[in-house]
Amino acid sequence: MKLRKVSAAAATALVLALTATACGGDDSKDSGSDSGDGKKITIGIKFDQPGIGQKTADGKYTGFDVDVATYVAKELGYDADQIEWKEAKSADRETMLERGDVDFIAASYSINDEREKKVDFAGPYLLAHQDILVRSDDNSITKPEDLNSKNLCSVTGSTSAQNVKEKIAPKANLQQAGGYSECLTGLESKAMDALTTDDSILAGYAAQEQFKGKFKLAGFKLSNENYGIGVKEGSDLKAKINTALEKMVSDKSWDKAVQANFGPANYKNEPAPKIGDIVK
Repeated sequence: MKLRKVSAAAATALVLALTATACGGDDSKDSGSDSGDGKKITIGIKFDQPGIGQKTADGKYTGFDVDVATYVAKELGYDADQIEWKEAKSADRETMLERGDVDFIAASYSINDEREKKVDFAGPYLLAHQDILVRSDDNSITKPEDLNSKNLCSVTGSTSAQNVKEKIAPKANLQQAGGYSECLTGLESKAMDALTTDDSILAGYAAQEQFKGKFKLAGFKLSNENYGIGVKEGSDLKAKINTALEKMVSDKSWDKAVQANFGPANYKNEPAPKIGDIVK
C-alpha cells in the first residue's frame, strides 16, 4: 500500500514538471525570431498620430504604420494577436532599439545619417515630404513664400517649423503648440493660417471624420522624409523585413493601406520607394 502511494506521488510530480516546462516555453519572448511559435513580437509605433499610428479610445491600433507593421509581422510568422504594441516617442526610438525593448519600430521614422550611426533601417517604405495644411476655402497660399506674414502653426521644437522660418518664409508668424490637435483647432477657427509637418502626418489628421473636407494639403514638398523600419544595429531582421516590404508592394497591399489611411485627405502620395533608395 505504501509503495502505491509513493508511485502515485512520483507520477503526479512528473506530470506537474512537464506541464510547467511546456508553459514556461510559451511565455518567453522571442526577440528577432522569424517564426511565431506562439510567441510574441514587440513593435514600436506612434500612439498619437491619426492615419500613421494611433491608439484609439477603445484600445485599438490604427494607421498606415500599423498596417505596414502588421503585414511585416505576418510575413515574419506572427499573427495580429501575437503583436505587442509599444509607444515609440520620437526621442526614445534609438534607445528602445538599443535596449531591446522592441523588435522593430515603424513610427514615421525618417532615415538620416545621424540615426544610422545608432540603428539599422529596413526600407524605406514611404517617401513623405514636409508640407503645409490650410483650410479648403483658403486660396491665398499658392507658393511657400506666401507664408510670409501668415500665422504658421507647428508643435514645440519642430524642425519643420524652423525649416520654414529660417529658409523659406522668414517673416512667417510662427506659433508653437503642444500638439498638432491644437494647431488644427486654430486652423479651423482661422486663428492660424497654416500647419506644417510631414505631408503623411497632415493627411492623417485631415482624414479624420470630424475634419473631412475642411482642410487641404498645399503640395509644396519642402523636404524629403524617407520612412524606414528601425531595427537594432546588426539585426538579421533587416533583410527579412525588406523582403516583406517588397512583397507588400508587389501584392498591392501597400496601395490599399495608403488609400485606407490617407485617401479621405486626397493625399497625392509618391509611388512606393524601392528598398535602399534614399531620396536626399
